[in-house]
Amino acid sequence: MAYNIRIVSTYPPRPCGIGRFSRNLANALAHFTGEVGHIRVAAIDNGHGPYSLPVDLVIEQYNPQSWRDATEGIIARAKESSNPTAVLLQHEYGLDPADDGEDCRGMHFVEMAKAFTGSGLRTLVYLHTVLDEPDEHQKRTVQELAEYGDGLIVTTESAIDILESELYGVAHDKLEHIDHGIRMSHPSQFDRLSIKKEYGLENRFLVTTLGLLSPDKGLEYGIRAYGRFLAESCTAEQRGRIVYLIAGQCHPEFVKADGGREYREYQASLEKALEEAQVKWCKVGALGGVDFGECDLVFYDSFIDEKTLLKLYGATNVMVLPYLNMQQISSGILADTLGSGRVAIATKFRYARELIYSNKRCPDGLVIGRYVRGILVDVGEESVEEIAQALDYVVFYKARRLIMEKQAHQRGYQMSWNNTAWALLQYIDFLGEAQEIVTGRGITFTREKRSVFERRGRQAAKQR
Repeated sequence: MAYNIRIVSTYPPRPCGIGRFSRNLANALAHFTGEVGHIRVAAIDNGHGPYSLPVDLVIEQYNPQSWRDATEGIIARAKESSNPTAVLLQHEYGLDPADDGEDCRGMHFVEMAKAFTGSGLRTLVYLHTVLDEPDEHQKRTVQELAEYGDGLIVTTESAIDILESELYGVAHDKLEHIDHGIRMSHPSQFDRLSIKKEYGLENRFLVTTLGLLSPDKGLEYGIRAYGRFLAESCTAEQRGRIVYLIAGQCHPEFVKADGGREYREYQASLEKALEEAQVKWCKVGALGGVDFGECDLVFYDSFIDEKTLLKLYGATNVMVLPYLNMQQISSGILADTLGSGRVAIATKFRYARELIYSNKRCPDGLVIGRYVRGILVDVGEESVEEIAQALDYVVFYKARRLIMEKQAHQRGYQMSWNNTAWALLQYIDFLGEAQEIVTGRGITFTREKRSVFERRGRQAAKQR
């Protein structure tokens, strides 16, 4: 049976990581012509259009009526097709304002899920944030998405543990782990050298941080750590052969928020970090013609298009991700870093612990293991010394860095977008089959008494 796929999400040209996720997922699903009819997107917009196909509906983010109109439009379009429709809601609190405009306090995704399942549409919800200390609104949102949706999808296995704990109490059979996809396979050494040559980076070790910039990316700590590494570990000649490229703009909505006050404060914090790091730096709008020998650190101040982004993954020697949100359960930058066979130095946010350290118990301090796929560091002020030490390790121990690259690529290979899309289609089929199962003569029991065997059963199921 072929399904029409309906995605509700931000979408390019709006600059948003979830939008890129949705576009890559849509492109991968399109390869499965036997299982997928057509793919359409209802784009959550805040003044970033115009859009083209597969976007056929636009939701004005801060207009409650626009959400309701889109819901009715999706249901009407689904009824016009002979194929069944599966809806993928890409949930993120920051995309869902309340009717009075208060950010992060809306219930539009919940209302959509309720309407879609009530109309017979298979409804799956990708949770891009799972908090282990939610407030009442955040907890109720997830619980109601589980109640009204057919299934919740997360990109980390550890998020399932949180969701089925007593905190949220979501039933295990409503949860599914599907890997975050990656966009490219391991480039050859020739590819890396040719890309570096194109940008004037040949014979240089390239440290990068990619993606939209914001205060929770922890850049001020990464910058200070880089300065500490240069001062402590490198001669003047070696310093000239290493460059730190920070590529990406601040999110446009962050720049405009509160009349630009928070943006100005953020820029001041970066300038203070640059001063403390004692590095030579510059800001450019294009990479062509930059004299990297004159700068220790380069800000590439641009929204990076897909082609350039993939090239920068290929050119990178080590990716620095000093993120401050330890509950982050998804990161396209980290996923693509591993998929590209590149080493990541990352703080111990949830997704990094899972991808780099396989969810093993993570000790305090710098974590470098023989078989890990990168290096983990503590968050905040402690990360400065630890990132500097990690840079020393990957720069001066090439053989060990290459082992980590191989380990990273082996994990990333499993996460290709085609594999992710196929896993999603299999899950959609499974849910359909589960709804058609006839239980026969066995009666249904509802648990009315807590039992020690309930907890043991859940633990045994996890070990399968």
